[in-house]
Amino acid sequence: MTERDLIGYGKNPPKIHWPNNARIAVSVVINYEEGSEYSLLDGNDHHETNNEVPSPVPGNIRDLFNESMFEYGSRAGVWRLLRILDKYQIPATHFCCALAIERNPAVGKEITRRGDEICGHGYRWEEYYSFAKEEERASIIKTIASLEKTTGQRPESWFTRYGISVNTRELLSEIGGFTYDSNAVNDDLPHYTNVQGKPWLVVPYSIEVNDARFWRGGLVSTEDFYQYMKDSFDCLYEEGTETPKMMSIGLHCRIAGRPPRSRALERFLKYAKGHQDVWFARRVDIARWWLENYPPKG
Repeated sequence: MTERDLIGYGKNPPKIHWPNNARIAVSVVINYEEGSEYSLLDGNDHHETNNEVPSPVPGNIRDLFNESMFEYGSRAGVWRLLRILDKYQIPATHFCCALAIERNPAVGKEITRRGDEICGHGYRWEEYYSFAKEEERASIIKTIASLEKTTGQRPESWFTRYGISVNTRELLSEIGGFTYDSNAVNDDLPHYTNVQGKPWLVVPYSIEVNDARFWRGGLVSTEDFYQYMKDSFDCLYEEGTETPKMMSIGLHCRIAGRPPRSRALERFLKYAKGHQDVWFARRVDIARWWLENYPPKG
């Protein structure tokens, strides 16, 4: 890993050009994770504690109620989100835990049928920051093989749920076949970092414009969610008259896939589609455009 970069593009961000001179690139991300969370059935020593409602169940006893909260995402939520994307003809990138797709292969097939992008999200919820380097390498390779088998796509990108380790980018570079990663939330534009002396493309993500905040705090009503997406879009769209940027929206099937929250997403997509010069793109398309038009200097 290189040293931290606290300067970035600085006072004068580059005046880049998106396809068709769009003022903003909008990336919709669906995190498909249901069935990959901590589970006593899968050999973990405790059940999953991530939930909208704190669990009173001891960690060494299955919490069937919490399990059902996750099941909603794979049974109903994912299909609702995909229907909304179909309605507004929005392409998406899917951060996929390989085990989750193995347990619901119809989802993987539908993602590929839509022409959407599969991004490697780990084999399951794993804490790579605590892994030995070779252990992490094996997990990444296992994830690639699984997703390629279930979806027909070899992922070109990577996003680790708990954040990258000091070895992740080096491993992605060594394994090969990756165009970029999204393991950063540090800019409104793609940028390059240094991996083993070579430039490496990062397409930043967002945990701010993200429905996870319903579970973690910060978002309460669907109006809050809609307004947050709208305000982010409005700011970047206005700035786009001079310096076009990109906007990421993070969704989870068990959260935004619920009926009321899905309405906030639908309202926003209708609003954004009502504007001219907006590029809704898969993240891999943004990455490829950047590499072709803004290659690393030197």
